Amino acid sequence: MNDQIPAPDALRVLIVDDEPPARERLGRMLAELPDVAVVGEAGNGAEALEACGRLLPDVVLLDIRMPGMDGIEAARHLNALEEPPAVIFVTAHDEHALAAFEAQALGYLLKPVRQEKLARAIQRAARIAAPQLQRVAEQAQLGRRRQQVAARLGDQLRLIPVEDIYYFAAGQKYVTVRHRGGSDLIDESLRALAAEFTPDFVRIHRNSLVAARHVAAIERSAEGQYLVRMKDCEEALPVSRRHATEALRNLKGGH
Repeated sequence: MNDQIPAPDALRVLIVDDEPPARERLGRMLAELPDVAVVGEAGNGAEALEACGRLLPDVVLLDIRMPGMDGIEAARHLNALEEPPAVIFVTAHDEHALAAFEAQALGYLLKPVRQEKLARAIQRAARIAAPQLQRVAEQAQLGRRRQQVAARLGDQLRLIPVEDIYYFAAGQKYVTVRHRGGSDLIDESLRALAAEFTPDFVRIHRNSLVAARHVAAIERSAEGQYLVRMKDCEEALPVSRRHATEALRNLKGGH
């Protein structure tokens, strides 16, 4: 990976593809465009997130099909940044994805990428909102749930493995993620998190989701209040009456 120093007014582009020849070809094509500079390359989604925090590109050319974290998941994480880059998806052959991108009017390029289409896509690159990405993931059937959630730390992103998360707790503005490494805040809704991570995470209160795998016990106080006690983090979370029946049923056998 060779990060480059662009001209001050150039559009900063990051190329993300797991195939080096594909990155090289896009790099050559971008070099022919005026006022465009390739500031770096990445070979997978995780590298892309690190590079975006470090290089602050204006546009990311993002391959969809990559091992580990795919392009859809990487783009959703990028939207956690305070100033996310514009994203142009690159795909080889996924008709479902193309239909979804067209329906949401998102930028995409079909491999093999043609010079004139690349130029047009760069010119009209627009930022992609998180709700659009969610709909694309659903419509394209690319939406296998994320393996990590992203917390923003300034210009950087901290990726938290889902398997390490004990619970999500909603506050007034942000959701707290309690995990093996501590706690972080994310700007996502509890409703969306519940939809994405059910059944492994169970709603026990309007303000909280718990990871079934990390539940140690379900207790009941003398007053009849149910509490879910978590492993390792030594915390007990209240179960609301509204969610008690469903929560107890879904957590049965999970502790």
